[in-house]
Amino acid sequence: MSAIAPPSKTKYLTVPETARNKDQLKQFSKEDVAKHNKEDDLWIIVDSAVYDLSKFVDLHPGGSHVLAQVAGQDATEAFFGMHRAEVLSKYGRYLIGTVEGQKPRIILPTKGTLSPVPYAEPTWLSEGYKSPYYKDSHRVLQKAMRELVDEEVREDAQAREKDGKRPSIELVRKFGELNLNAMRMGPSKLLHGRKLFGGVKPEEFDYFHELVISQELCRAGARGYNDGFQGGMCIGLPPVMNFGSDELKQRIIPEVLAGNKWISLAITEAFAGSDVAGLRTTAKKTPDGKHYIVNGTKKWITNGHFSDYFSTAVNTGNGLSMLLIERGEGVDTKLIKTSYSTTAGTAYITFDNVKVPAGNLLGKEGKGLFVVLSNFNHERWAMCCGSVAGSRLVVEECMRWAHQRKAFGKALIEQAVIRAKLAAMIYKVEGVQAYLENITYQMCHMSYAQQADMLAGPIGLLKTACTRVAGEIADDAVQIFGGRGITQGGMGGIIEMFQRTQKFDAVLGGAEEVLADLGVRQASRKMPKAVL
Repeated sequence: MSAIAPPSKTKYLTVPETARNKDQLKQFSKEDVAKHNKEDDLWIIVDSAVYDLSKFVDLHPGGSHVLAQVAGQDATEAFFGMHRAEVLSKYGRYLIGTVEGQKPRIILPTKGTLSPVPYAEPTWLSEGYKSPYYKDSHRVLQKAMRELVDEEVREDAQAREKDGKRPSIELVRKFGELNLNAMRMGPSKLLHGRKLFGGVKPEEFDYFHELVISQELCRAGARGYNDGFQGGMCIGLPPVMNFGSDELKQRIIPEVLAGNKWISLAITEAFAGSDVAGLRTTAKKTPDGKHYIVNGTKKWITNGHFSDYFSTAVNTGNGLSMLLIERGEGVDTKLIKTSYSTTAGTAYITFDNVKVPAGNLLGKEGKGLFVVLSNFNHERWAMCCGSVAGSRLVVEECMRWAHQRKAFGKALIEQAVIRAKLAAMIYKVEGVQAYLENITYQMCHMSYAQQADMLAGPIGLLKTACTRVAGEIADDAVQIFGGRGITQGGMGGIIEMFQRTQKFDAVLGGAEEVLADLGVRQASRKMPKAVL
């Protein structure tokens, strides 16, 4: 794999530079290494670094015979045909020295730094490029988020993605202490008086800061975990924030933002997905008017399995209404296994004669559709942030693999058909990133009411574009990676994850077809008759 020259302001390290015992590394000749070519005495060379794998032979996942084929040899090409570069860091304890007269060519992914791979980062983060949208505060926040994700989030994300358990409560609470949970809710009064992560001042926090947080979290490469990590809060708390009573706000919001309690948005039902008006869950007032009795079911509710609160759409007989339902008697949740991990807590919820205080009404009775629709723009925009970041991560992986993998005697990047696929992937992800940033800029310069009036259609079309692009990128990425692209873990792990889970964004928050139609219908309503 050819090393790609990093931006001048960023330091990237080679294997010898990252070694814990780098001061003790010895130098060997190729002849010295060649003498150690037996199963009980086995050395290899990978990118000028010498490894003594004698004690690792029987532990090698691929079996001892694989290492026997390269014993005493330079195994650089063979290694990078089957492994990611970071594996070298994982097995650094076997590093004993370097080869005389050779210099390492491969640079390793370094925690907290920008990627040196072309198009791995959006233009505003790429050396030598400019952007009218981002200021120093965005750059400082991005750096802090990259370090936090690399140092603490990624390990938890990958572990939970595999075992299906809920994200670490300790980490969620840390996000609460850092005020990141509040920052993920977007610009609002919630931020006033808080010391924000990354040194951002509450009064300057805008949607581009939120975009940075969302896109950096996606670099953990765990789609189910992303939704599990307070995805329910991002869509379930706004109804309380914007339409709850003062008592509800004071009681619910602080404990959710602190990470002590979890909340979900419970709208979708088996009989009503994007058709919100077709909901069948009922809420009937008691004779004294002090409570609602709720009966019905909800399905595909993100974080629902471990949530304490549910912002729930119900039919009150006079239209759609929203209630905050607290977990308790009559509330039952069951995990739903979907294409991504159960770490998302996707649930089927049953409400069986649940007694809900009338004071838990969010907004006005019969006016719940307004509550539901009021946060759809922000929810869909946030999903676009994640979709674009996921697509870009796949582009980075494909660029790395194309320069690393050899087939038919030459690197994949030398094949015209591969370059054509990469070209399409790059212009697609750059296109939706620019589209996203344009919409984000409009959001920053519009009131919430103006956004609701002017951006519902454009954001619907943006989401459709992002998810269509994600599907096309996933398809090409699998073809580039071949069998590895449909194998969990290893070289193609990120590709497999993306192709298996990218459809979530195409369905959740409003299906592609529904949102595309919404965009055109809204545009049609503004079509002047004079031009007909």
